[in-house]
Amino acid sequence: MKHIVLASGNQGKLAEFAQLLAPLGVDMLPQSQFSVSEVAETGTTFVENAIIKARHAAAITGHATIADDSGLEVDALDGAPGIYSARYAGDNASDNDNVSKLLTTMQAIPQRTARFQCVLVYMRHHKDPTPIICQASWEGVVSHQRQGENGHGYDPIFIPNETQDLSAAQIDAHEKNRLSHRGKALQLLISAMQEKGIV
Repeated sequence: MKHIVLASGNQGKLAEFAQLLAPLGVDMLPQSQFSVSEVAETGTTFVENAIIKARHAAAITGHATIADDSGLEVDALDGAPGIYSARYAGDNASDNDNVSKLLTTMQAIPQRTARFQCVLVYMRHHKDPTPIICQASWEGVVSHQRQGENGHGYDPIFIPNETQDLSAAQIDAHEKNRLSHRGKALQLLISAMQEKGIV
């Protein structure tokens, strides 16, 4: 069993990663198990922030790490909330706070196309000069109200292009892993890790 630390405190993400990597003999460990502190995401892109998080967790845990930086880009808002998706409504904002702010901001906006972006970084150790970087997106629209109880983040107000009128919070986990930005990025990462003999 190979141990890889997920450089995130998000339980939803941990569950998604564990489900997809378990069949490959990978045990995903939360960074909280090693008392890894949150690190300031000072990058200006998803790639920069994912690398910052992966390097920080690898340095503290001594394990290989996977970090994810993801967010929702709304075309009518020039790509916002983007890299600030998790703190759109403030530094300690809840998912509910962020969703409420976005719904309020977009109340009178008819153009609602958006996409989730995900960048994944796999770092063998904290000095890894060539981390594996994979990126994928998930196209859809922002709805006018919350729908569904599953998922996390902006899932209740994101209607993927593939699901008719169902939000990302209304589709089952298997379907979400197949369609989502994170699911697609993780498949790319798994392929790259297999090519390099990591898993």
